[in-house]
Amino acid sequence: MPNSILPITEVLVVADCWRHEPDAEAVIHRAIAAAAEAVDQDVGEAELAVMLTDDAGIRTLNGNWRGIDKPTNVLSFPALQPTGASREDDAPRMLGDIAIAYQTMRKEADDEQKPFDHHLSHLAVHGFLHLIGYDHETDDDAEAMETLEAEILAQLGIPNPYADGDAERERMD
Repeated sequence: MPNSILPITEVLVVADCWRHEPDAEAVIHRAIAAAAEAVDQDVGEAELAVMLTDDAGIRTLNGNWRGIDKPTNVLSFPALQPTGASREDDAPRMLGDIAIAYQTMRKEADDEQKPFDHHLSHLAVHGFLHLIGYDHETDDDAEAMETLEAEILAQLGIPNPYADGDAERERMD
């Protein structure tokens, strides 16, 4: 069943390089909304934050949280979920945070001759799916996640990023 309540998505621009992409926030909102509508689970009243950073910022995050001292394109940080019963007056639950690095993402889009907004949409969808429990640790999980990503992106008019082989798969967080 498609989700009828879209999550509140806050986009934080923390690196000046993103100022060259004035439509980035709208692209992210559109991608997250499409992903939330497509998933077969109730996201309910929830919120998430997307931080638009640079390679230095994401390298620090990658080093601190994953022990990998290099930049990457996207990182997701799912929030711990409350264990008690929800109440009507509760604030929206926090899904977590997504960080996207401009330089790495721009280089990937350019190298693969993809429109910037298509690649940004893909990374936003990929990050969102991680926040709600999808992963790619096993081949089966990767196939399920990639299939769902491709379906969501198709709804946005974006070609399947995995259609040309494993290059995209190898780069994703």
